[in-house]
Amino acid sequence: MDYLLLALSWGLFYTLHSSFAGSKLKRFFRGKIGMTIKWYRLSYSIISSLFFLGILFQSALIPTYQILSKGSITEYLAYVFAGFGTIIMVKSTKQISLSRFLGLSSKSDQIDELVVSGLYSKIRHPLYAGLVLIFIGYFLFAGTAAAAVHLICLALYIPIGIYFEEKNLIASYGQSYRDYQEKVPPFFPWI
Repeated sequence: MDYLLLALSWGLFYTLHSSFAGSKLKRFFRGKIGMTIKWYRLSYSIISSLFFLGILFQSALIPTYQILSKGSITEYLAYVFAGFGTIIMVKSTKQISLSRFLGLSSKSDQIDELVVSGLYSKIRHPLYAGLVLIFIGYFLFAGTAAAAVHLICLALYIPIGIYFEEKNLIASYGQSYRDYQEKVPPFFPWI
């Protein structure tokens, strides 16, 4: 039951993520309430961070059930995956304005220029790729059922998140994003 509740929490988190990232909800808040994108993004960043911390707290309360035995190889692979994931995320955030993305900048209402260089020239969603590698590393390190639930929920959400994110990117950048889609794979650089 604990793992089902954990999976449902992730499902709610990812549903909120996709809903708040959607352009319809942004237009609603902008039109009905007069909320600027800066305050919308900042509010979302705070809410999602608190929700994420709640999921981590919930996970910590679940009794540990080991499903993967720990060894030197799994620990080494865990560090490799998590390390590469962290490097990918850090490098990809350097190419975008993180303060604007989080709603901390006064220029949050402006549309950023489409980034197609660096890691973004290899894959369209390096933040998701880095996150998947970190979750794989965490699963290999912890080896618990809760870590497996985290990874499975993320793996199930990634295609959905990419779908909705790309709809928003096409709405923002039009044909230039469609051209970018044709040249650069979404997640795996070799496909």
